[in-house]
Amino acid sequence: MSSDVEADRGEPAGPGASGRRPLSRELIIETAIDFVDRHGLTALTMRRLGKQLGVEAMSLYRYVNGREDLLEGIVDRMVAELQLHRDHENPDATIGWQAYLQWLAHAVRGLAREHPNLFPLIATRHPAAPWLRPPLRSLRVVEDFFDTLISRGFSDTRVVLAYRSFSSFLLGYLLLEASVLGARSSPPEEPLDEGDSHVPNADQNLDLAPFPHVRRLEEQLSEDHAGAEFEQALEDLLDRLDRFITE
Repeated sequence: MSSDVEADRGEPAGPGASGRRPLSRELIIETAIDFVDRHGLTALTMRRLGKQLGVEAMSLYRYVNGREDLLEGIVDRMVAELQLHRDHENPDATIGWQAYLQWLAHAVRGLAREHPNLFPLIATRHPAAPWLRPPLRSLRVVEDFFDTLISRGFSDTRVVLAYRSFSSFLLGYLLLEASVLGARSSPPEEPLDEGDSHVPNADQNLDLAPFPHVRRLEEQLSEDHAGAEFEQALEDLLDRLDRFITE
């Protein structure tokens, strides 16, 4: 059988012919993550992904049930990295809850910064259960969160509050940071050509003369202090939780 036919079937052509890994769900998801990292989520189609893998798009359907199943697989894989990192680090069980939340916050932020094009997907996909909140939408991660905080003195009421506050902090801050890093969850707007009509997306060309405060502060507004701001906001959240549980 020729290598072209084998590629169409999604079978490896053999190490001597192409050296490709055998097609599998894991390989498809890995390739999709790499594709989105480089080209953005809106560019991802089954046809383009098949081309990236050197097979026909139909071959992918043996392992994923369409684009929605593929997106779900991507989210599961990305969130699972948090648990894998936790297993690798194996932090001392005696560390305080603040240190644990510090670790988890930085792990999620690392995920958002490493894959800014994918983080909006993690944040917006419908969770497995309606009470799960993105970006902590993995049952294993949420169970680990509850177990860690309850074992350190949180009551059921307080651990739920901590979960809601912590996930809201991460979601709001990291969606903004992913956006600054270039994430796009929808196609770019293409304004209609209506002669000399105002183009709403041309803000960078606006005359700032009528806005003296904006013009004066433009350089400071353009500075990147994302890391320091994240640390300060996280410390404020931990302080607030600390005051709540000691009341």
